[in-house]
Amino acid sequence: MRERLEMEKLKIEMVKEESSNTKVQSKSDYFDAAKNIRLVPKFCEKTVDKYFPQFEKIANNLKWPKPYWTTMLQSVFEGKAAEIYSALPSEKSSDYDTVKQEILKAYELVPEAYRQKFRSYKKLIRKPMWNLLGKKKIYLINGLLQRKQITILIT
Repeated sequence: MRERLEMEKLKIEMVKEESSNTKVQSKSDYFDAAKNIRLVPKFCEKTVDKYFPQFEKIANNLKWPKPYWTTMLQSVFEGKAAEIYSALPSEKSSDYDTVKQEILKAYELVPEAYRQKFRSYKKLIRKPMWNLLGKKKIYLINGLLQRKQITILIT
């Protein structure tokens, strides 16, 4: 009888240890979006092409889990981006790459738009020639990168 009681106590202790180990492990997997939301850069409709590479850089540096990226983004979207995000079906709105492509498409940041910007950009009277060349280079590179579905931050 005594042995049986001791065996039961040991079993209970082992179960307690296992449950405490799983609790510690699940806490390390936990992502607190509310705590990290202040680190999401402010969304500006004028610089949408630069926003996503900046956001990705921050998210990767802070090791945010990719499934939470759209949750973080939707809190800062405004204007046309907020409308596009709300119009997406729930299965698409949780996929970061889909959300990004839809928003870039809405702001006409597709290869054709960069081609048109490249062709139509003219030198301003009081601006030096290197300013024109710099802008043309940015439009050209962004257009080429968009065709290959690659993003990069060009400053």
